[in-house]
Amino acid sequence: MTTLKVLAAGSLRPVWQPLMESFRQSSGIKVLTDFGPAGLLRQRIEQGERVDLFASANLAHPQSLLAQGVAQRVEVFTYNRLCLTVAKDRVADDLLWLDVLRHPDVRVGTSTPHADPSGDYTWQLFDNIEKTHAGVGERLRQTALPLVGGPHSAAVPPGELAAAWLVRSGQCEAFIGYASYARRLAACADVRVLDIAQAYNVRAEYAFAQCHERAAPLSQFLLTTAVRERLRLEGFG
Repeated sequence: MTTLKVLAAGSLRPVWQPLMESFRQSSGIKVLTDFGPAGLLRQRIEQGERVDLFASANLAHPQSLLAQGVAQRVEVFTYNRLCLTVAKDRVADDLLWLDVLRHPDVRVGTSTPHADPSGDYTWQLFDNIEKTHAGVGERLRQTALPLVGGPHSAAVPPGELAAAWLVRSGQCEAFIGYASYARRLAACADVRVLDIAQAYNVRAEYAFAQCHERAAPLSQFLLTTAVRERLRLEGFG
């Protein structure tokens, strides 16, 4: 049986393994996947690690590999956006998402820019806020805490959702992360999930870089209607 080696963005973990099992059943090809912040995974590939396919939480990293001649093909296969997770016992129920971010006593946690696309998207959100609310976005850029997704970030305990764990452990009162986690976060009794208005939100493009011809069947699989629908049900798209 052919076995493919894949590096995939950590935010894909909840849905990726069931998708890869469906792919194995239909193609007879096994997929071994290592998850992590997409920026750090790209660095591993650039440093010579051999992989068949890289599934990134942004388009820029796969395009960089294509420009370097490391990737053969790049395609966007799904989308994401941002949401805000807050601690129920430390953030008033009547505060809207922007009120939370503007509150001087609320520490805002994020992923790490450059290492993790979620952090890059969050900085884009701050830029969008700054355009309408002068000084607010800039203050957030200066005070936000990059708590996960970096090369030296503390590991999220097994079985924990990063946003819930960070606010539960008192590392921040609010965390900006991917909306694909919203359904799972809603099941946590000690946090609330707030939507970020579309006018400010960021469209996160997820793209794969096919790095070897033997990964072509997997590339085609990721673009099928069935996969797109499964990702949509999981909060993507």
